[in-house]
Amino acid sequence: MAQAAEQFQQALAQSFAKALESFKGLDAGVAGAGFPAMGEAVPDIKFSQDRLQALQKSYVEEAIKLFSQGMGHTPPLPDRRFAAPAWGDNPVAAYAAAAYLLNARTMMGLAEAVETDSKTKNRIRFAVEQWMAAASPSNYLAFNAEAQKKAIETKGESIAKGVKNLVHDLQQGHVSMTDESLFEVGKNVATTEGAVVFENELFQLIEYKPLTAKVYEKPFLLVPPCINKFYILDLQPDNSLIRYAVEQGHRTFVVSWRNPDETLANKTWDDYIEHAVIRAIGVTRDISGWPTINALGFCVGGTMLGTALGVLAARGEKPVDSATFLTTFLDFSDTGILDVFIDEAMVKFREAELGKGGLMKGQDLASTFSFLRPNDLVWNYVVGNYLKGETPPPFDLLYWNSDSTNLPGPYYAWYLRNTYLENNLKKPGKLTVCGEKLDLSALDIPVYIYGSREDHIVPIGGAYASTQLLPGKKRFVQGASGHIAGVINPPSKNKRSHWIRADGKLPKTHAQWLEGATEHAGSWWTDWSHWLKSHAGKQIAAPKTYGKGKYKAIEAAPGRYVQAKA
Repeated sequence: MAQAAEQFQQALAQSFAKALESFKGLDAGVAGAGFPAMGEAVPDIKFSQDRLQALQKSYVEEAIKLFSQGMGHTPPLPDRRFAAPAWGDNPVAAYAAAAYLLNARTMMGLAEAVETDSKTKNRIRFAVEQWMAAASPSNYLAFNAEAQKKAIETKGESIAKGVKNLVHDLQQGHVSMTDESLFEVGKNVATTEGAVVFENELFQLIEYKPLTAKVYEKPFLLVPPCINKFYILDLQPDNSLIRYAVEQGHRTFVVSWRNPDETLANKTWDDYIEHAVIRAIGVTRDISGWPTINALGFCVGGTMLGTALGVLAARGEKPVDSATFLTTFLDFSDTGILDVFIDEAMVKFREAELGKGGLMKGQDLASTFSFLRPNDLVWNYVVGNYLKGETPPPFDLLYWNSDSTNLPGPYYAWYLRNTYLENNLKKPGKLTVCGEKLDLSALDIPVYIYGSREDHIVPIGGAYASTQLLPGKKRFVQGASGHIAGVINPPSKNKRSHWIRADGKLPKTHAQWLEGATEHAGSWWTDWSHWLKSHAGKQIAAPKTYGKGKYKAIEAAPGRYVQAKA
């Protein structure tokens, strides 16, 4: 018996190692040099013997139970990939799915049983998740009972449509998540009325038409992430944060990033801070005629806004009276699942490849983010588009998600090393940006910090960390859902909820903060709107025209830059 148990454990360990080895090829396609250290460490994996024995016992018990039930008595499976009636109607498919789920649970249990440091364990866990997601029988026509049934019912038409969809996606270079033919930027997304009032090689500045007779005297500038296009903040009139700000009486300006081509392949982080964010702040002040503004940064846009404010503070300038940081890293101590991609070897690889020039392709970035949630953002569409021959339904957010953007190589390489790898932004005087020693503790202005509870891009702890870094008066709010759905949650929808601490205290950790927080139904936008108005000054007559002086309307919003494809 002991010998059998030992043989079983060895078989599990060997299967686990093979899974990790097979994943290395997939990883190369997903993220370039994603897991070099993990791959090298596979032969040295050690397991907790207690956990391994528990896994063995559980696996044997469940396998015997499944085998004794036979192919005709498989119970309903607790996984939406196998929820369609066709799976239950096909004993062979149902049995294969149940066996797969048992193996998947065991493999994930093995990942948890590995005895190693936390970073390596996270990498192993991520690798096994990817491998198991790819190995699901639902991904293959030979095993997918639902796709087979549909092929029979349609007399092969679904297969023909699937092949057509596959050819289409190969030609466009990415898996279709929605029917992209139904959307057009400026026509039915990004439709808030405005005009481009300034442009340079990096960005266009859009000023939006007031929707109120009076506006607040301090203008409001939004800095979106340059890793995405700005219209995530302006998808539709009823879920547009931009339109909401305009409706609240703010004279609103937005940075629309240019989608980099080879002419921008040598642009650096300093270029984007000096000639984009700081320039946008200056132009917004010039047009409004007001010496100070309020600003908002979203995701990487928030990191860039914080950096720009640090540079300006080092120059003795304080042109921004308040800042809002939405799902933003300033302290990169807790980067969540993205940490699995970052180590010295990976960063050196990117620096050698792109540090002196070149483009980080938008589709490569998009693929990496999609594989953070492989079942939802990859295999779900492989099955629907190709195996079942379906056209995904229209969804504005997924259209935006597929509208990828490039990044200049030097910018990207600097960002990887100084944020994710070395976390240098939080270290006073460590970085010189635009010729200035950076110290974010000099940003003594009121800030509103928002984080989403289920965010897998900027974990809630990472967003909260800014409360411990910035010295001014701070308000932290937690929203429900993830990186995008949590942010784009208009009050009119009356969805989800948010958490606030009435006492305003900001203890060291997010967990401690949450202990004293109260949940409130609905959107966080109303709370933020009240806060922003308190920093916006008095109301004055709304301007009748766009721009001012040398800054004149160049073209209607959303402008040319957002139209360019990667």
